[in-house]
Amino acid sequence: MHYHTYDELLSNNAAWAEEKLESQPGYFEGLAKGQKPPFLFIGCSDSRMPLNGFTKTEAGELFIHRNVANQVSLTDMNLLAVLEYAVEALKVKHIVVCGHYLCGGVTAAYAGTATGVVESWVNPIREIYLQHRAEIDSLPTEEKRTNKLSELNVIAQVGNIYKTSVMHRAFKANEVPEVHGWVLDIKSGYIKDLELPKEEWRRLGILP
Repeated sequence: MHYHTYDELLSNNAAWAEEKLESQPGYFEGLAKGQKPPFLFIGCSDSRMPLNGFTKTEAGELFIHRNVANQVSLTDMNLLAVLEYAVEALKVKHIVVCGHYLCGGVTAAYAGTATGVVESWVNPIREIYLQHRAEIDSLPTEEKRTNKLSELNVIAQVGNIYKTSVMHRAFKANEVPEVHGWVLDIKSGYIKDLELPKEEWRRLGILP
């Protein structure tokens, strides 16, 4: 894999801007008029997650928040501000929480090897592992076990989305975006659209 230098990033930007203007003369004028993205995308900070590439979307289509292991923390003011703006100002139609297989944060939580701030950050994933330990440990390889934990983590974070005051207000206003849980398989490039336990969430009062 070729890694670009700092100077190459700037020269690549200039070349890209020129190419865009040649193919779409009004491209940047259109972007400057504002945004109305249909999707809020909450993903992992992993450098292998080029969101627009995997979904073939253009600038202006995804409103994006990323952090280590795609966490939805109910005390994270950064995420809550993004969520509120996306739902109440941008009126997004869909919210996607997207994790991925071979996630370093999930692997560290599974193994209990994280330290410092990262340890505190991924501790909720460690708790998910401990809650589902029998199911996860029954899988034959560590890769399969951590991939299963990645899926369970995404489902838990979707559940957390529904627990926010932002979504509570959206339900009262009858303007609720559809929420999805995805896992990207980095080995294949394909996205897995996870089945969400919505009936169980309704029984628990997470969903109305």
